Amino acid sequence: EKIDIWFPALHGPNGEDGVIQGLFKLTGKPFVGSGVLGSSLGMDKIAMKSIFKSFNLPQVPYVFLNKIDLLNTLFMQSIFNKVDTLINYPCFVKPANLGSSIGINKAYSKEELINAIKVASAYDERIIIEKNIKGRELECGVLGKKTLRSSVVGEVKFKTDWYTYSSKYSNNLSDTIIPADLNDNISNKIQKLSIEACKAINAFGLARVDFFYQENTQQIYINEINTLPGFTKTSMYPMLWEASGLKLEKLVASLIETSQE
Repeated sequence: EKIDIWFPALHGPNGEDGVIQGLFKLTGKPFVGSGVLGSSLGMDKIAMKSIFKSFNLPQVPYVFLNKIDLLNTLFMQSIFNKVDTLINYPCFVKPANLGSSIGINKAYSKEELINAIKVASAYDERIIIEKNIKGRELECGVLGKKTLRSSVVGEVKFKTDWYTYSSKYSNNLSDTIIPADLNDNISNKIQKLSIEACKAINAFGLARVDFFYQENTQQIYINEINTLPGFTKTSMYPMLWEASGLKLEKLVASLIETSQE
């Protein structure tokens, strides 16, 4: 009864997948961030990518399977065939419902792919295999509800083979460049795609949309949406908005205002 507005600061399962959002909704009080639908779609990479596909949003080729499929030799052979023809090596294997690169592996061969699927299946019942894209990793913040607006575009650079858990959270393994060194055309496209992606899965309030950008082909791919991005002073989301003219205090105030819309 004493709560005016809920402000979730929880990541991962139960915190950003629609579970706690459902509880907030039952209280009848406003809350910061996406509702049940946007949160659950944003958390499940397979569901999210299926929605992107139906909205014709650009993304990398992928295949998916369930943990139980590992027992089906015929089905698994079809997955390996699809990887050979559609995705190739190296490829990424991910649990569908986790963040921070937990349970993710980069597979350079069929043997490594089999091991990576086993690792991912220890974290989730649903597993996704994605094509590896050699390109720049870009991120864009989204804010608002009735009217969605996007921040400047930032870039993540890392010293590891890919953006692993350790490179995300260890000192000196990654750098952020805000704003990213891009021409206006590419920046505008990414900002526009960020809002389109959020609208597609019904994400609002706050979100960070991650992209791959291939300079040689000028191709932009949406990687995923994070519906509850990190919110420390060194996190990408508040830094993107600070570079867009919205300091941390005003950003928090804006999120609280948005929750009351």
